Amino acid sequence: MNNIEISKYFASFIQQNTLSEERKVFAQHFIEKGIPSAKDEMWKNFNWNFLNENTYIEPSENIEYQNIIENIHCNVQNFDAYLFSFLNGRYMHKQAPLTIFPNGVVIGSLLQAKQQYSDLINRYLQQSQQQKHSSLFDLASTLYQDGFFIYVPQGLNLKNAIQIINAINTDKNLFINTKNIVILEKNASLQLIHCDESLSQEHTLLNSATEIFVGENAHLDYYKLENKDNHSILINDLTLYQSEKSQVNTYTNVFNGGCVHNTIHSHLIGENAEIKLNGLFLVDKQQQVSNCLSVHHHVPKCKSTQLYNGIVDDKAQANFIGHIFVAPDAQKTEAYQINHNILLTDEATMHANPFLEIYADDVKCSHGATIGQLDNDAIFYLRSRGICEKNAKMLLMHAFAKEVFAHINIANLVDYLESLVEKRLSGQNISCVNCNLCSNQTIHFDIKMPEL
Repeated sequence: MNNIEISKYFASFIQQNTLSEERKVFAQHFIEKGIPSAKDEMWKNFNWNFLNENTYIEPSENIEYQNIIENIHCNVQNFDAYLFSFLNGRYMHKQAPLTIFPNGVVIGSLLQAKQQYSDLINRYLQQSQQQKHSSLFDLASTLYQDGFFIYVPQGLNLKNAIQIINAINTDKNLFINTKNIVILEKNASLQLIHCDESLSQEHTLLNSATEIFVGENAHLDYYKLENKDNHSILINDLTLYQSEKSQVNTYTNVFNGGCVHNTIHSHLIGENAEIKLNGLFLVDKQQQVSNCLSVHHHVPKCKSTQLYNGIVDDKAQANFIGHIFVAPDAQKTEAYQINHNILLTDEATMHANPFLEIYADDVKCSHGATIGQLDNDAIFYLRSRGICEKNAKMLLMHAFAKEVFAHINIANLVDYLESLVEKRLSGQNISCVNCNLCSNQTIHFDIKMPEL
């Protein structure tokens, strides 16, 4: 398929749906833009061939409640979190589509939140309407089946993390669209863990758009864990809006998936805002993964740092694109970017394109990328200390991956992520029917109401 045919393919899904006025606007945007072409740097190396090989259908509107947690071995030991789950794009709940806590926190279905909190959501979406979005964002905003909504009111420091598990379990080739909105008001703080899981091996396409609004002096830690099966296509578009003195840390971890495309758009719109973007991707076989970052410094005195490490094995393909934009008025900007990659075979492929677009003259900016193999001198040193070659390589790769976890302030989560890296590098993490993140572990989740 060429790009025009691909655009028509997705447009046919739009034609099959009855759309609200809001969705019609996004539908028109998608039709006008079409699918990104190779001229779009963020999509330059994305492979749409899966559309030639499979026919996709939208999921059923009626999904009975299922406790999918019983089938997911995804447990961080001694880690308290409020757990919410989605299955095939639909929010799973027994009674209420929204959970409203006594302290004012609201979590649950975006469809329901748009009915109960439309004024609140629309007020924040005014910022979104001022920005340009990708056509895949427009497509998700047109066709989304549901998605999560999180609201943390002013001044509230949520003590426990929120974990969202988005699982797919199907015997059909599903095309799933989700849209998520997170709002942190002034002086609020949140730790959010967002997991994408596969419980089956069918060819599925998940297109997800997430918008997060971080208020003045608010703090967000956002952890993205992606562990899909080798037949899945996962497209994630995350857009962040940061107000004055806000702080955001993101950690994107790709452990498995057939084809994964992650895009993060960061908009620093308040002075003295800061963002740290961290990522790790481990790919093998014939997997494909792209991590595309776009950081926009709109105002003065903001700071951004990027650190992404990748290990590419077998015939896998990986891409990193990092774009730093500094507006003419964004003086005193600090922006730093690093991407390191290790290729384990001659057939593995890595494309790295870090670039700066600077229109201010009083800035501190740097960028760089490295692509190489394991250090033979380091391997020789370890072998001279009695460590076999296989274990020497494992130690070096683990240390390389661990660098990304250095700034995570949740010790139990660091231990958990490091264990996943060890399993992935040792070949234990080949995709299986149940979540392969931590097989053969006891399932345990500590779910409780937040303290007032």
